[in-house]
Amino acid sequence: MNRPHEEQLSLLPDNTALKQQRLPAYRLQLSASKVLSGFFVTGAFCLGMGIILLLSAKSIKEIEINYTNTCASCAKLRENAVNFDKECSCSIPFYLPEIMQGNVYMYYKLYGFHQNLYHYILSRSNIQLMGRNIKDVEICGSFQRTSNGTPICPCGAIANSMFNDTITLLYNLNSSMYIKVPMLSRGITWWTDKYVKFQNPKSIDLPTAFEGTAKPPFWHKPIYELGKDDPENNGFINEDFIVWMRTAAFPTFKKLYRRLHRIQYFTEGLPAGNYSLNIAYNFPVTRFQGEKSVVLSTLTWSGGSSLFLGLVYTVTGAVTWLASFSMMAIHLMLAKRKMFFPNYKVKL
Repeated sequence: MNRPHEEQLSLLPDNTALKQQRLPAYRLQLSASKVLSGFFVTGAFCLGMGIILLLSAKSIKEIEINYTNTCASCAKLRENAVNFDKECSCSIPFYLPEIMQGNVYMYYKLYGFHQNLYHYILSRSNIQLMGRNIKDVEICGSFQRTSNGTPICPCGAIANSMFNDTITLLYNLNSSMYIKVPMLSRGITWWTDKYVKFQNPKSIDLPTAFEGTAKPPFWHKPIYELGKDDPENNGFINEDFIVWMRTAAFPTFKKLYRRLHRIQYFTEGLPAGNYSLNIAYNFPVTRFQGEKSVVLSTLTWSGGSSLFLGLVYTVTGAVTWLASFSMMAIHLMLAKRKMFFPNYKVKL
């Protein structure tokens, strides 16, 4: 049956320039000179940025101290330990040949630890970590509850495997006296993690808030004692915990542990001289044939000491320029041929 004329008209698009495709159009006319200029400018920009980023990364001062074998006796004790509360410490002296000027950051670096496994990444409860329901552990997969059914807080494989070595840096002020280098444990996380993604449950005090939960099996102390001396750095908002919970993409990675507090002898940075690392060894790595290091590094406006971004820009610029010269040679060759053979046509 035919529809009424009015109903047929209602099905038509509106009589507007957009819907009737009457908008003004511009057809880009590309000439050889415009294309070649664009390629040359892009190549120059990429090469320039690459050289700047490489020079910036090369200006960073960094020292790495691997303590896997140095603390081998502690590693053996930790692997075979039945009582995990028993601590083992080791001391590693090292020499800093030149001053590390400006802000200095301390990282721990792990080799061969795969935080990028699919089930490992999912093994956490974001609702629990935001303090909304600390007993919501069903989504964590592994390490949900203890053998008697008590919810684990924080639950999941990521939290259970948290790096828990304690690293202290000492400076040899003179031949007989070492002083502790002041390091800050605050200001090492992303702002969104600290104030949005991680929140403590609302309560009078943290021990009361976490009643009815148990600590992860590999932890030495419960969540509300991670930073009990600093209420703004305790519980779920402890910055060491937050840094660990942001999983790494590769099996070899480093994570920020401390930053230098520039006071007293360290206002300019870390002076050259003799230092010592005192490490309370708790985090085992020999089970997965891994290694551990401490990294001291400065930063620049472009970030850390990685050369990857600079190399990408440099290679991209070089390839773009190579393509530019190739296209220019082909264009000149065809222009020359057309000059001598006006009727010559390129066969495609």
